[in-house]
Amino acid sequence: METRELTIDTGSSPGLVDITGAAQDFVAEVAADADGLLSVFVPHATAGVVVVEVGAGSEEDLLDALERLLPHDDRWRHRHGHRGHGADHVLPLLVSPSLTVPVVGGRMALGTWQSIALVDPNRDNPRRAVRLSFLRA
Repeated sequence: METRELTIDTGSSPGLVDITGAAQDFVAEVAADADGLLSVFVPHATAGVVVVEVGAGSEEDLLDALERLLPHDDRWRHRHGHRGHGADHVLPLLVSPSLTVPVVGGRMALGTWQSIALVDPNRDNPRRAVRLSFLRA
C-alpha cells in the first residue's frame, strides 16, 4: 500500500476544497496502470470528504444545506471555539471523514461530474491534513 499526506489550507470561513487533481496525481504516480482502491481520509473531528459536483453553485448549496441542518448557534453543548462550533463536531453524522474510490487502469473511476472535495465548516482550524492511500488489487 502507498500512502501520502496532503496539507490543505482551508482558510477561516466554511468551505469546500476540490482535491481531485491532487488525488489523481497521487494515483498516477503510485498506481501506473494498475487497478485498486484509493482511500481518502481526513484525520479531523470537524471536517470530512465528499464526492460531489463542483462548480455551478454546488459548493454553496452543500454548505447552505449543512448550515440548515447544523446551525451555528448556541444550542450545542460542545462550546469551545467560535459560536456554534459544536455543530462542526456533529458533521461526521452527515459528512464522512473517509471515502473510497475505485481505480481502474491507473485512473480514478469517477463519474463525469464527480469530484472529491474536502468539506471544512470549522472557522478555527485553517489547515487540514488529508491522507491518500492506494491499495493495489
